[in-house]
Amino acid sequence: MTLALTRRHLLTAAVAAGVALPLAGAKPGWAAPARLTLPAPTGPCPLGTVTLHLVNKTRELMVSVWYPADRRGRTAAWLADAPLRALLSENGFPADVAASPLTAAHEGAPVMRKLGRQPVILYSHGAGGHRSETTIVVQELVSHGNVVVTVDHTGDAYTELPGGRLSVPDEDLPTTPWDHVADMRFVLDRIEDLAAGRNPDAGRRPLPAGLGAALDLHRLGMFGWSKGGTATALMMNTDRRVRAGLSFDGPMESNPPVAAIDRPFMMMTAEFTRAAEPAVEQFWSLLRGWRLNIQADGALHGGYCDHQWLIPQLATITGMSDADLAGWIGTLDPAAAVRIQRAYPLAFFEQHLRGRRQRLLEGPSPAFPQVRYLP
Repeated sequence: MTLALTRRHLLTAAVAAGVALPLAGAKPGWAAPARLTLPAPTGPCPLGTVTLHLVNKTRELMVSVWYPADRRGRTAAWLADAPLRALLSENGFPADVAASPLTAAHEGAPVMRKLGRQPVILYSHGAGGHRSETTIVVQELVSHGNVVVTVDHTGDAYTELPGGRLSVPDEDLPTTPWDHVADMRFVLDRIEDLAAGRNPDAGRRPLPAGLGAALDLHRLGMFGWSKGGTATALMMNTDRRVRAGLSFDGPMESNPPVAAIDRPFMMMTAEFTRAAEPAVEQFWSLLRGWRLNIQADGALHGGYCDHQWLIPQLATITGMSDADLAGWIGTLDPAAAVRIQRAYPLAFFEQHLRGRRQRLLEGPSPAFPQVRYLP
């Protein structure tokens, strides 16, 4: 299912990029805000990141590999200037309202080799989004020792290609969840090259020391938001390398449709619920292995993404009313949303990629009163 880039979806993508937008009620001439901020991850590992440019006969993709790092370096920004400006100006907003937030990761830092090979988790973004939109989740996973690979689906993403070439979503060439799957399979093949000691970057740019040796592809997971959640299910239908899948409010609509899955799968639903969407209920019935469906009360479609934390910062900057803010983020408290984003994906992958039992996945927790466990 391809979601239209409505104003809400634009704001979701823009805020995930660390952009402040002039929302309803903003006064003309208000000053540009300071750089927006993200909550720090809670795990003990420092973070590193490196960008790869992957090319085959028909596609070129920008990919980020996030990993536990041995020492610090230059802090990585969330989104490059060109796609940030395009995201705004191509949708009728000022291009220079704010700077992108900084992440907790350090560009090209050496890998923390003492950890050895660690689980690898792939991420597929939503329609008209980009690979940074769930950075709070990504950083939490990496801070606890995992390696995460995030992918921009060219033609459906705001991204910058080598040489300063800008690529934005192309509404004349709509992409489907199956297109995302094709990208993810290609990326996974190149990550296998990386794990074998080869450099898959098209420009053969230097890689962080020890990166390939940090990857355990026998412990491979995947998650995605919206269209990316559907792509996660389809990836598990077609590629046995993926051992566990997690969907953030995926619509589960595709042609051909999703099929049965015999490996662990978890759904964090919000608006695309089993009660509201027949495709989601049908998918749930096809899960033959371990399964769990949780839902946070008050969450809208992007409630498990970064903008749940960033939009309230914009509300303060622009003087947005409480009622208008609720229209953007629902009634799920942003601090509670961050705690949910940190805890549940980490627990899922800890249990199903590392074999560590997680009681959080077994039933309601007083630490998360907003979260319902749906039978």
